[in-house]
Amino acid sequence: MTAGTNLLCVTALGVIALAVLIGRFKVQAFLALTVAAGLIGLGAGMSPPTLARAFCDGLGNVLGTVAPIIGLGAMLGRLLGASGGAEAIAHALVRAFGPARVPLALACAGFVVGVPVFFGVGLVLLLPVVFTLTRQTGAPLLGYALPLVAGLSVVHCLAPPHPGPMAAVELLGANVGKTLWCALLVGLPTVLLTGPLLAPVLARRHAPAASALAEQWSQSSPRSRGPGLAGALVTILLPVFLMLGATLADVALAPGHPMRLAADFLGHPVVALLAAVLVALWSLGARCGFDRRERSRLCEECLGPVAAVILVIGAGGGLSAVLVRGGVGAAMVTLVQGSGVSPLVLGWMCAALVRVATGSATVAITTAASLLAPVAAAAPAVDRELLVVALGAGSAILSHVNDGGFWMVKEYLGLDLNQTLTTWTVIETAVALVALALVLVLNAAVGGLK
Repeated sequence: MTAGTNLLCVTALGVIALAVLIGRFKVQAFLALTVAAGLIGLGAGMSPPTLARAFCDGLGNVLGTVAPIIGLGAMLGRLLGASGGAEAIAHALVRAFGPARVPLALACAGFVVGVPVFFGVGLVLLLPVVFTLTRQTGAPLLGYALPLVAGLSVVHCLAPPHPGPMAAVELLGANVGKTLWCALLVGLPTVLLTGPLLAPVLARRHAPAASALAEQWSQSSPRSRGPGLAGALVTILLPVFLMLGATLADVALAPGHPMRLAADFLGHPVVALLAAVLVALWSLGARCGFDRRERSRLCEECLGPVAAVILVIGAGGGLSAVLVRGGVGAAMVTLVQGSGVSPLVLGWMCAALVRVATGSATVAITTAASLLAPVAAAAPAVDRELLVVALGAGSAILSHVNDGGFWMVKEYLGLDLNQTLTTWTVIETAVALVALALVLVLNAAVGGLK
């Protein structure tokens, strides 16, 4: 075998080891990624000191951008939930769409609320609304719940500032604002096709009983003073508009223009999310009756759960650096350039394989971005923003028993194992396939691959 083939075999064995460590032996993802990076680096012939430096450099480079974004996003999501802002948005969407279009309204609610919050956080925030509406209308639970989880899942997998897409943006050198535009263009039709249209078909087959935990959520008392719809919408959409504004300024204004410089500063993900958190501390905090100590507690208690996510992202950056410095990236470039396979499809396949093996969308996107980064660097015609979205699409496929989100949906909705596999897993697979098709259509329309 050639040296390049040997390197690719070493990488394949490292990825298999990663899957076995996480899936079979339940090793924490950060530790598994670190071990896999070490195995790949040593197999590629790197000396231990060089391997250690490469891993640490890659970890630090990625976390320098991603860590503050994840922390600020967690704070924003916690304030949004504690104040009732997410519930206010969901109820307004239901009123706007009408009772007959409640599934469509909930899909949109998941899509909107899911922009700044993690999938699990959005699920916890909005499920009380689902159970309340189910009791009021007598409609099948899954007919309402599945469109909601589809909306949350699509945004979580495709759109910055979520950890996986942000890591891919950093590793592939994509533009955050353009990636967000592409994610929204692909994500909204994906939600509409896989949520309100597919969910009723799946819901007719199952009628689960509500779990005790979800019943408790739906019966919880709201705060005496809510944030108001306007305050909640301004807070949740502020970072989106700031980042999109920076992209528009880059297109419309000349480099060095004062307005463009200001827009680029305000549209930086860290600055945009910081602005949203500061606004939330007022609009979703002080105005809703939270004193300073309560607001501080809300911001502090949300950081613990995201620590593991931050470490996983960092380890993915370390793995990427090891792949590049060990020569694996160059071997991947040679293989792809000779295969004729579109990098968008290749990236989707890599993310899908890692997702099925490890159960983590974040690990799947990060690992696939690490593998595709040299390919993107060597092929300037590749639309890197669409590549990020393609990786996110692949990371949604075939959620099953090794995925934490699978068990969250199962327990919160009172499903058994077979019901979860034939509803949630089907929805996630449909998301992956529809999103890939839309990425390829959008790429053909804009001429991303010339």
